[in-house]
Order: sequence, then structure tokens, then C-alpha cells
Amino acid sequence: MNGAAFKKKTAGIRPAMLFIVLIGVVSLFADMTYEGARSITGQFLGSLGANGAIVGFVAGFGELAGYAIRFLSGVIADRTERYWTLAVAGYVVNLFAVPLLALAGRWEIAACLMIVERIGKGIRNPVRDAMLSHAASEVGTGWGFGLHEAMDSTGATIGPLIVAAVLYEKGSYQTGFAFLLIPAVLAIAVLICSMLLYPRPKELGVSVPELQTRGLPDVYWIYLGAMALAGAGYADFPLIGYHFEKTLVVSRNWAPVFYSVAMGAAAITSLVLGRLFDRVGIRIIIVSVLLSSIFAPLVFLGGFGLSLVGMALWGLGMGAHESVMRAAVAGMAPRDRRATAYGIFNTGYGIFWFLGSFLMGALYDISIPYLVLFSMVCQFASAPLLFAVKRKSQLMR
Repeated sequence: MNGAAFKKKTAGIRPAMLFIVLIGVVSLFADMTYEGARSITGQFLGSLGANGAIVGFVAGFGELAGYAIRFLSGVIADRTERYWTLAVAGYVVNLFAVPLLALAGRWEIAACLMIVERIGKGIRNPVRDAMLSHAASEVGTGWGFGLHEAMDSTGATIGPLIVAAVLYEKGSYQTGFAFLLIPAVLAIAVLICSMLLYPRPKELGVSVPELQTRGLPDVYWIYLGAMALAGAGYADFPLIGYHFEKTLVVSRNWAPVFYSVAMGAAAITSLVLGRLFDRVGIRIIIVSVLLSSIFAPLVFLGGFGLSLVGMALWGLGMGAHESVMRAAVAGMAPRDRRATAYGIFNTGYGIFWFLGSFLMGALYDISIPYLVLFSMVCQFASAPLLFAVKRKSQLMR
């Protein structure tokens, strides 16, 4: 490659990388906010009188509502190209619902705010992922999404530690929620700066000719089925936190620290998985699903030490779900339908996440071993579909 060709090839990398970093900073502050809150929402609901089934239902229904609206958000974004409008609106709803939890005196009010927070995240996620996919195409899709998720998970590591510090100083759950107003404001400020610097992020992507298709390819739908099964078996942390609080395996002050450990594991593994995805493709997703499935028996049946190991594996899985699993969608959808593809994908994923969360919440009140069995079976069942995706992807090359 001569000097002129190299210069042309690398000209778009710097702005693309800066855009990814800026959105990563937004996600860092955003995750400090809502993941800090999620480290105690299960315990908070329990302190207001909710049982395991209610905690599982609220966590699952919040995810369902958030994922369901992603389809509509994605379609609207692709048709109107008002990406930033939807992103800003989603982040505002997503983030400012958290400090309002400090005012909740009943579990019903807290549950509504938790669901509203998930809806806000649902509005902005497919739009953000579509914008990121264009920039990531310049630096490597796996690496771009992996770097973003690492910054995202860094915020998710810090947020629970802030809450843990509040609880350690004898503060209440409500005080912890109130402190999270600070990163919420910072996230919105950086988001507005990103919008002003990059009003048309679609132009950051590599421009390549694409085959015209009437819809999304078959491999996309098989992949959606695989990830839906994996999501159904993935226990949400509010249920795990509720388990810690009820069994006293992990104390009230230590639960947010355990969540922080999980998010730290997600931050580290997302970078590694992102690089590996660009090299080996779907195989790294198969490995991550099988490895992270072991979290369930460790977290729900183990003591303090095994629960900590289980949370690290849970974090590894979350890092994969939020990085390479999203990155794979970009390679299965046309540029002009990215937001729609992410919206459909997240909606299907969210429906199964809700069903799985609700069932696991109900199983918790009946038999914890049955909960563990359900979790592991669902995740292992996704592996054959992922192998099918791998075969089809090789045939498409």
C-alpha cells in the first residue's frame, strides 16, 4: 500500500475513534447512574415489602418494556434519521428516573420508576448502537463495541462503589439514589457536546456497496433466536441482590461491591472479546455463553467466596452481551437498516429476558435448584443455534 492509499484508508479512523470514546464517556457516566441504582434496587424493593416473585417480575417487565420500545425507536430513527433527538430523549428519561427513586416510599412507586428508567434506555439504545456501528466499521466492529463496553462497564463498576460507600457511612438506599444525580447530569452534558461535534455520525462509517435484500438475512433470525435463549436464562441482578439480602450470604454493604466486581469483569473481558471477535468471529460468542452459564449454581447455591466467583462470571457474560453480541448484528444488517435491525433484535431478546426473569423469580420462591437448572439449560440451548450461525456466516463469505 503506497503512502497516499494509506493516508486515505486511515483518514476516517481518528474522528471515528474520538466519537466512540465520547459516546463511551456518556455511557460511563450513564452506567454510574443506573447500574449504581441497580446494585440495590432488588434489596430496596424487598425493604418496601416486595417478595421474590415481585422483584423478578419488575426486573423482567422493566427489561421487556425497554426492549419492546427499541423496535419502534429503531424504525423511527431509520425513517426520520433523527438519531440525536431520540438519543437525547432516551438518556434524559433513563437517567433522571434514578434519583427520583429517592422519593419513593412504596414498592409500587419504586417499581414504576424502575420500569420508566428501562424504557428510557430502550428509546436510546438502538439509536446509539446504530451510530456506534458506523464509527466502529472504521476501527474494527468488535474492537469498537468492545472499547465502548469497557468504558460503559467502568462506569458500572464505579456506580455501585459509590452506593456501597453511602451505605457504609450508614446512609439509606434513598440517599444512594440521590447521590447518583451527579453522574446523570455529567452524562447529558457530554452527550450534548457529542451531538454538536458529530451531528451526522452516519458519515463516519466505511462506505461500501451492499446487496439489496427485501429483508434481514436468515442468519440474523437464527442469531436472534440464540441470543433470546441466552437472555432468558440470564438472571437479572435485582433477583441476585434479593437472594443475597434474604439469605445473608452477602451482607447489605457488600452486595453493591459484588456487583461492582461483576462490572469490572465485564469491562476487562469486553476489550478482550472485542479483539477476538474481529479475529475469530462468532466462535468467541459461543465460548463466552458456555463459560458464563456457570454463574447460576455459584451465585444461587454457593457461599460468600463462590458467589464472588459467580458474579465475576456473570460479569463476563454481561460484557459479552453488551459488546460482541451487539457487534455481530452490525455485520448482518444493511447500513440503512441498522437501527431497525437493532430494534428488532433487542425487542425479541427483551421478550425472552422478561419471560425468563419472571419465571426465575417465581422459581426462586419454589425451588432455587430449579431456578439454577432453568438458567443453565436455556444458555446451553443457545449453543447449537450459534454453531448454525457460524456455518451460515462461513457460507456467506
